[in-house]
Amino acid sequence: MTPRRLRLGVNIDHVATLRNARGGAHPDPVRAAAAAARAGADGITAHLREDRRHITDRDIERLRAEIALPLNMEMAATPEMVAIAARLRPHAVCVVPERREERTTEGGLDVAGRREALRELLAPLIAAGIRVSMFVEPEPVQLDAARAIGAPVVELHTGAYCNAAAGPAREAELQRVVRAAAHAEALGLECHAGHGLGFDTVLPVAAIATITELNIGHFLIGEAVFTGLDAAIGRMRGLMDAVRPLPVEPAR
Repeated sequence: MTPRRLRLGVNIDHVATLRNARGGAHPDPVRAAAAAARAGADGITAHLREDRRHITDRDIERLRAEIALPLNMEMAATPEMVAIAARLRPHAVCVVPERREERTTEGGLDVAGRREALRELLAPLIAAGIRVSMFVEPEPVQLDAARAIGAPVVELHTGAYCNAAAGPAREAELQRVVRAAAHAEALGLECHAGHGLGFDTVLPVAAIATITELNIGHFLIGEAVFTGLDAAIGRMRGLMDAVRPLPVEPAR
């Protein structure tokens, strides 16, 4: 298999969390997105939650208008969010499970259990050419269901892998991700991964050749408090590139 460059999507939700803790306009998540672009991000991810606890509708509008990088809008599977995505037409939407009482997304979407409802709800976005991704657990049944509803992309939830104790438990979770990525490839799905990844957990996932994109947010925003956003993203980009180097072009 010819090596493929591994894309880095930077999630800026928690810049908005910090802003909203005090109100006002600072720090600006759109400014953070511009900084991420300069630091080597390939795309920007932002989750427009139903309760608007961090990213707001205006943030999504500004990101779409002011940032040249592809925008990946995370959203719940609701008519309201589908209507917003259809109006703003981000490069991609990633459909995630959402509960108001959760602190962050707790797992993958049960596509298999909601297949027909999701197929009907998301059909307008797929028909409009918006790249629809399903955020799922690394399990074949969920990947099969994502393929059945017409989604071209899946994002594997890496939370269980990242949260597992280093050693056999984490290795077992990693192998679930490896097998799921291979299954996605066999189904013709583009495979992404994300949730909880940091400097100490990214390398084994980045090494999986059938994964084409990692989406990382909270860890990078947290590291930025200590080192700055440019340095945090630059280090992550360097780790990813070290394990997935591009082939050297022959001299002409």
